[in-house]
Amino acid sequence: MKPIGKHSLLGASGEISDFQEILKYLDELILYDNMWDDGNSLGPKEVHNYLTRVMYNRRNKFNPLWNSLVLGGVKKGEKYLGTVSMIGVNFEDNHVATGFGNHLARPILRQEWHENLSFEDGVKLLEKCMRVLLYRDRSAINKLQ
Repeated sequence: MKPIGKHSLLGASGEISDFQEILKYLDELILYDNMWDDGNSLGPKEVHNYLTRVMYNRRNKFNPLWNSLVLGGVKKGEKYLGTVSMIGVNFEDNHVATGFGNHLARPILRQEWHENLSFEDGVKLLEKCMRVLLYRDRSAINKLQ
């Protein structure tokens, strides 16, 4: 995970060297944006759109970056959460996941998540999702951390 600019946080799964390449692109983007010195800064929506274009462009060159990205942030009180796959498929939602979490945990989140979820209930819901993902891997130990 890495903070991006003033308003966003980026998480990734996949190849670490490709994630470092993405971070290099984002550092250049943030530096270019700061050079304008206009008092405006890139928000999570703009960074998510940029990442979508980067991932789709690399896919079209048959040289994809092997990562799934999750970007969240808040700008001017507006919350944002989005994801981008290695081929540029993207969406925004109230909850996102990558890998098997997208297939196994998101149905649970769709059914049980709501806007007014307390912290304790959120932790219980996350533990339930992680338990389902743990059951998928039969060779795993029976403990969550």
